[in-house]
Amino acid sequence: MSNQTNLENRTIETDVCIIGAGPAGLFSVFECGMLKMSCHVIDALDAIGGQLSALYPEKPIYDIPGFPKVLAADLVHDLEAQVAPFDPVYHLNQQVVSLLENQHNRWIVETSKGTRISTGAVVIAAGVGAFGPNRPPLEGIEAFEGQGPGIGVHYLVKRREDFRGKKVVIAGGGDSAVDWALSLAEVVESLSIVHRRPKFRAAPDSVDKLHKLADDGSIDLVTPFQLSGLDGEDGMLTTVNVADLDGNERSLKADVLLPFFGLTQNIGPIADWGLNLDHNHITVAQETMATDKHGIFGIGDIITYPGKLKLIVNGFAEAATAAHSVRAYLHPGEELHFEYSTTKGIP
Repeated sequence: MSNQTNLENRTIETDVCIIGAGPAGLFSVFECGMLKMSCHVIDALDAIGGQLSALYPEKPIYDIPGFPKVLAADLVHDLEAQVAPFDPVYHLNQQVVSLLENQHNRWIVETSKGTRISTGAVVIAAGVGAFGPNRPPLEGIEAFEGQGPGIGVHYLVKRREDFRGKKVVIAGGGDSAVDWALSLAEVVESLSIVHRRPKFRAAPDSVDKLHKLADDGSIDLVTPFQLSGLDGEDGMLTTVNVADLDGNERSLKADVLLPFFGLTQNIGPIADWGLNLDHNHITVAQETMATDKHGIFGIGDIITYPGKLKLIVNGFAEAATAAHSVRAYLHPGEELHFEYSTTKGIP
């Protein structure tokens, strides 16, 4: 990965500090680079890519222009390659804890690891903020968490191959649960899907495919049941227990439990930066992506404006708008001779 560092005990100077290394944040590096602005990028995760890397790296994405289908991890890889010519510096596995303006109209960004950055402008591309799984309230579940790939309780799937030949139980009724059931059914020894209702909340076409697999005997739809307990020892899961509202119980043999009950989201210190917020989203001017504080801009899922759509492609467009707004802010009155990339090329 290009120029990952944790420069401590000194103030780093840059044109733009981008908070968030998801797809919108990464494309901001490209757009800023094309306008000859240097970038440092901060992310709380230990790898770039945001939710694409952390939650569904092996899931296909179908609404990226020019890609009929692209795996999330491949999109992150291509974005990293696209921005590499502009030499971004990544500060990973650290969170911004302080954002202060100094007397020179620059922003001082400090992180949880002591990194200190003086920047002309800040682009907040923090996605949904800090996120984590909603854990099922099962006694002793902690003993089965963090036991390694394909063992115990996991809240996301990074590599489908980790579950090959395993006995897997998926709990949940939304898109994540159904999508991963369809994918993992191809590689696991057995697969049970536990949901508290007979009706699933996923895309209708996916639900139809799920029921076809159940009719074929490829998977077991366990509805309407809820998780009631786990059995095993030394961190090795052996059984997932479920029960319905009438007190009927079932025991499902399992090496792995995948609970997909959504994410808890927390924008963290961003809430304390004095920005105008609307239901934990930063409000921006759509024509510039500017917040109500000069020199601070926002893009991606963390922002809101009338008609906002939470799509990756929208984040890319917002990144381009923000970059041009940042340049105008840093170089007031300086005319920009705009050139397309096909004319200008890259370094």
